[in-house]
Amino acid sequence: MDEHRGEMARWLDVLAAKGVLELVFVNRPWPIDLRLPTTLFSCASLTRLYLGLWRLPDTAAVPRRANFPKLRELGLCFNVMQDRDLAFMLERSPALEILVITANQTGLRLRLVSHSVRCVELGCAYLDDIVMVDAPRLERLFQWTTFGDLSEGNPNICQHSRIQIGHAPNLRVLGYLQPRENEMEITNTVVVAGTKDNIVPSVQVFAMEVPFGVRNAVKKVPGFLRCFPNIDTLHVQSEKCDEPSGKVNLKFWQEGGPIKCVLSMKKVFFYEFRGSRSEVAFLKFIAERARVLEKMVAGECLSSGDNVNAKLKPLTGAKWMNKACKLELFKSPYPEVASPVFCHELASDFSFPDPFDLGYYTESL
Repeated sequence: MDEHRGEMARWLDVLAAKGVLELVFVNRPWPIDLRLPTTLFSCASLTRLYLGLWRLPDTAAVPRRANFPKLRELGLCFNVMQDRDLAFMLERSPALEILVITANQTGLRLRLVSHSVRCVELGCAYLDDIVMVDAPRLERLFQWTTFGDLSEGNPNICQHSRIQIGHAPNLRVLGYLQPRENEMEITNTVVVAGTKDNIVPSVQVFAMEVPFGVRNAVKKVPGFLRCFPNIDTLHVQSEKCDEPSGKVNLKFWQEGGPIKCVLSMKKVFFYEFRGSRSEVAFLKFIAERARVLEKMVAGECLSSGDNVNAKLKPLTGAKWMNKACKLELFKSPYPEVASPVFCHELASDFSFPDPFDLGYYTESL
């Protein structure tokens, strides 16, 4: 592609002159870190732009007045970029509503400062920090399989990534957070009944991925849930553990102190249920405390030799707070999938209230 730079520049000039609205611009073949032509910034008519396998341009080389005044959706896929490059793209896109970052080639810190962005999707990305600094219109934040940057001492080890929520008063949908991989920090202070709390009361739909066979990861779950006191719908993906390191029982949840959001939960979806003691204890804790629970659905991926009824006995015999609600069990259609199932189209469809609910649990066992 490098030997065709002149042609690319002319081609982009033509697209700009014709007022192109949507563009997917991918660098092929190798090398996969070729510098993105700055001519692209002349396409001021763009409303949707996806860039793949490029090295974002040096911001000093971009014309000072160049911007994307109409750009609504930006996707950055497998690119080489630094923090300042991403900040520059956001600054030059004043109307941006949807930001997608997938599999960046280098570590990155996302500091979201935008008064227009409503949805952020992060997938298979190396992100040290995900910081919502000032995002008054942000409604949805999705992450799936994100990692901290690679360790300098050992390139095969990923550091934990930090998620910091500052000014994001309209954040309603959040997930899939990973207690084992993520560190949560809430910098926004809310006064509740005369007490100052660092919480995010706007979040109503919350999703997390939990390895229930890893005790230290499960112990972080209550802290995560307490950050979001008004969760209406909870989605939990049970992560498979090849090397379990301790489990928790019902006593852990009972003695850990109150978790306010459990009282207001109406729907709980549990995916890849394997019938472990830790999983059953978690669901039983919710069943015995959720006053307004309307639906509890579990997708099971048990082996053929497992006794489902025996594994579920502690839960079916629980004293459900809402006696009209019972567990609905269905066969998982994706038993071999290691990470949560995700739909990009639903994530950015603001008319769809719960983008984590893919509706494949209609046939109960």
